[in-house]
Amino acid sequence: MEVIHKIGRRKTAVARIYLVPGKGSITVNKKDVKDYFPSATLQYKINQPFALTDNEGSFDVKVNVFGGGITGQAEAIRLALSRAMCELDEENRGVLKPEGLLTRDPRMVERKKFGQKKARKKFQFSKR
Repeated sequence: MEVIHKIGRRKTAVARIYLVPGKGSITVNKKDVKDYFPSATLQYKINQPFALTDNEGSFDVKVNVFGGGITGQAEAIRLALSRAMCELDEENRGVLKPEGLLTRDPRMVERKKFGQKKARKKFQFSKR
């Protein structure tokens, strides 16, 4: 099996993953996943596709991720891994789809409008 390359996005974060059979090491931007994402919640998000498809410890993953914050980056990686699991075996789609892991989250930051303080907040109105 050759390298599987997939892309995942969330907000402004873009993650490119390279999946190869191996011992289960995950490298994010040339750092170990535990160093890059110190919180257990974010590590859980990244390992979700592996846990649901019973593939924990069977693939080495190399990730290049940029843009956004750490939560957006973790969710971008999760989407890319889910897409890779589906390419690996079409049966995995039935497990991942109900969990919402194959859906690209469309929510983005709303742009600031002119004549306003922020996207929705207005300048203070003075009657007199």
